[in-house]
Amino acid sequence: MKLIADGGSTKTNWCLVNDEGKKVYFNTEGYNPYFVSKEYIIQSLNANLPADLEKDQLSEVNYYGAGCSTEDKRKLVEEAMKQVFVNAKVNIGHDLLAAARALLGHNEGFAAILGTGTNTCIYDGKNITHNIDSGAYILGDEGSGCYIGKKLLVDYLRGYMPEAVRKNFWDTYHLTPDDVNEQVYSQPLANRFCAGFSKFVYDNNVHLEYTRNLVKTSFEDFFRNLVTRYPNYQKYTFNCIGSVGYNFRNVLEEVVTENGMVMGNIIRSPIDNLVKFHLEMAPSQL
Repeated sequence: MKLIADGGSTKTNWCLVNDEGKKVYFNTEGYNPYFVSKEYIIQSLNANLPADLEKDQLSEVNYYGAGCSTEDKRKLVEEAMKQVFVNAKVNIGHDLLAAARALLGHNEGFAAILGTGTNTCIYDGKNITHNIDSGAYILGDEGSGCYIGKKLLVDYLRGYMPEAVRKNFWDTYHLTPDDVNEQVYSQPLANRFCAGFSKFVYDNNVHLEYTRNLVKTSFEDFFRNLVTRYPNYQKYTFNCIGSVGYNFRNVLEEVVTENGMVMGNIIRSPIDNLVKFHLEMAPSQL
């Protein structure tokens, strides 16, 4: 049996493939090693994996995760998972590679992630050949759920929200400005906290012009600071994975077109395509 997983900063999508090829899907929280420790990952997996999962019977675990871009971060996640999946060969990759493989397969092109965080790359059909650092949630991550959430929270703190939106925000969350600052600056996982407000933006129907403009300017920042910085970016289609890109795809397509690109594949989660990729490939080809 083998496990294949796509891990974001908020949620991990898993697929168990048994020896007969049957697939079982489940979710846990996300394990970005920039925000959680090895001990946290071990504890969370032991608490949240399905109770009937025979962990000691697994032969292989292929985990692609947000934050797994450097050797030391991949090592942290690998060591944690080896303590949970004691008999399995554990392979750790970056979630950006998962996105490229799921979106493009063996074809070259441009791939992006627009979820809790942001990432982008040029992919040659096998490996990532060019990646501009997103800057993560404090310095960058333009276009992400966290970025949209931060823009919303700034408007709330500064009193820039239209009154109808501000009332809706208060009725939904009952957060004072002090509560917001406490969560962002004193509590762990501030990126998840901020990203959670992208759902409010998506659900808002009391002032559509305000929230639509919030999303569009976020995507415009994403293109200006990241996408358009790739050489000859307009020769590629725009391919994207993630809940933010998927949920706001109508606004995203508008910005894509304005920047001279053609919309390609937009999918919420790469897990199905990623499983297909792994089942078709020999281990030596990965």
